[in-house]
Amino acid sequence: MNFDRKELSNVQLLDLYKKLLKPRLIEEKMLILLRQGKVSKWFSGIGQEAISVGITAALDKDEYILPMHRNLGVFTGRDIPLQRLFSQWQGKKTGFTKGRDRSFHFGTQEFNIIGMISHLGPQLGVADGIALANKLKKNGKVTAVFTGEGATSEGDFHEALNIASVWDLPVLFVIENNGYGLSTPTNEQYRCENLADKGIGYGMESHILDGNNILEVYSKIAELKASLAENPRPVLLEFKTFRMRGHEEASGTKYVPQELMDMWAIKDPISNYKEYLQRISVLSDEEDAKITKAIKKEIDEHWAITQAEPDITASLEEELGDVYKPYDFEEVNHSDKVENIRVVDAISNALRQSMERHDNLVIMGQDIAEYGGAFKITDGFVDQFGKERVRNTPICESAVVSAGMGLSINGHKAVVEMQFADFVSTGFNPIVNLLAKQHYRWNEKADVVVRMPCGGGTQAGPFHSQTNEAWFTKTPGLKVVYPAFPYDAKGLLNTAINDPNPVMFFEHKQLYRSVYQDVPSDYYTIPFGKAALLKEGTQVTIISFGAGVHWALETLNKHPEISADLLDLRTLQPLDTDAIFASVKKTNKVIILQEDTLFGGVASDISAMIMEQCFEHLDGPVRRVGSLESAIPFVKALEDQYLPKERFENHLLELLAY
Repeated sequence: MNFDRKELSNVQLLDLYKKLLKPRLIEEKMLILLRQGKVSKWFSGIGQEAISVGITAALDKDEYILPMHRNLGVFTGRDIPLQRLFSQWQGKKTGFTKGRDRSFHFGTQEFNIIGMISHLGPQLGVADGIALANKLKKNGKVTAVFTGEGATSEGDFHEALNIASVWDLPVLFVIENNGYGLSTPTNEQYRCENLADKGIGYGMESHILDGNNILEVYSKIAELKASLAENPRPVLLEFKTFRMRGHEEASGTKYVPQELMDMWAIKDPISNYKEYLQRISVLSDEEDAKITKAIKKEIDEHWAITQAEPDITASLEEELGDVYKPYDFEEVNHSDKVENIRVVDAISNALRQSMERHDNLVIMGQDIAEYGGAFKITDGFVDQFGKERVRNTPICESAVVSAGMGLSINGHKAVVEMQFADFVSTGFNPIVNLLAKQHYRWNEKADVVVRMPCGGGTQAGPFHSQTNEAWFTKTPGLKVVYPAFPYDAKGLLNTAINDPNPVMFFEHKQLYRSVYQDVPSDYYTIPFGKAALLKEGTQVTIISFGAGVHWALETLNKHPEISADLLDLRTLQPLDTDAIFASVKKTNKVIILQEDTLFGGVASDISAMIMEQCFEHLDGPVRRVGSLESAIPFVKALEDQYLPKERFENHLLELLAY
């Protein structure tokens, strides 16, 4: 192995050796403990340490790194106290996730490290968002994100690289090519000769490096860091390396030919570098023994601290309290000045006034810049706020949602527009597995609003008409908002943007230009979790949201003899159960109307809650009304049959007659 020290001093050379040796000695300790049954699982990075150590050493401590579970050298390279790492692995309270996640599935703002989720790909998009925030701040900082050769097959990899290239983001995309994705060799994963070649398709600079040569890694990263500060751009780096142990210890390495193991053993990054330092008289055997002894002593002392810590005691209040980041609702009252506007105008006004109020707010979506979006909601925004903050995106919902998470991590707010709510399916993973779990897992906010133009009645067919709120009300950690009127749409969207938690904001397309209301001209907010009582009566409680509210109003106007409470839920998560139960206990009958298909929808859970909490007050069965159990069709006659608007009247009259 050829080492080139360039301008590095003896002190720097020795420091890199210490940084290399530390994660190796920790791993050796963990493998012993694993055999003793004192550690439950271990993902080894033995043989790959030079990549983590070299990159971390070359970057500033305030530059974000997004590692994976084989990158112990990133964590030790940032000088995280070993006791905290050990406590994380052992599920102790002083770890980074309070026992809620394992291994390196965590992040820490204190050390500017953002850990992985098991789905791997989304962290690449998160790096895009972090880098975008750096670029907006003009701070010259670089972001490094790790992935393995196996994960380069994921769609998120391609989406993230494309966004970074189009937006000239200062990201180092680090591929640790160790030859196997668990047991699948590279020749069964991709056909290009080198993964670095994939950079060509994105117009991206790329390099192939010896991942076992610490000096090559460190020098190249230091060189690129200086270059990217002057000329922000993404760089794809393929590090050729090998892991000397299994994907995790239980899987072993029997699938690896022995000659391959022998070849890479000769290329061990630590033993080769040690020999080099000894050859140039930078490291003596005595000094090496001294360094090794000191690291082992530190490991043993910190392991003893972790072992002395008590096991976690479950606290129901703490567990539920950490699902969302605490948010003190900021009530902003409005003046008496109003204008008669549509839902679409109210949403546009909220976005505009929020952009004025939060100079760290970035809006992202397809065609939202000069074109103004599919529904012209952001028309004129580029002229006022510029393309840096109003960003057209490629068609890649997953990476854009992940980039919103990255913006949040690096001090920004993000609004992501789905062109149609149906398209959120391609961004589903980072919403439910990343944004929703972030605060619960490691106490990090996800300050992202996902706007969801949804709903039927416009003959847009199966791919542009769904109202899919139930995909998200099931997921703890998300807030779900669904207004039916311009006044609510504006105030609730302002609140959604203020709230540091992830919010799914549903906007019914049919209501965009059909519903008018006097709406305050200035900025105001409306609290989540407060239903609106639109009509008061004694015979029946009608519960709905979105377009269903207007269908219920039409039905009641057609039947003035019906005395009904009409509750517009406005937010589905949190849900105003107090208002629901109070009304049901008063009227003793209840019907729930939703536009979504019936099975598994919001109405089902509300019905179950009412049966559990108000059973003795009911004078009839809880009725649910929803759309047919099919995809939503295109032709008007079929769509009218699909939607529950006409059926609602019959169900309501039947319930009243019960």
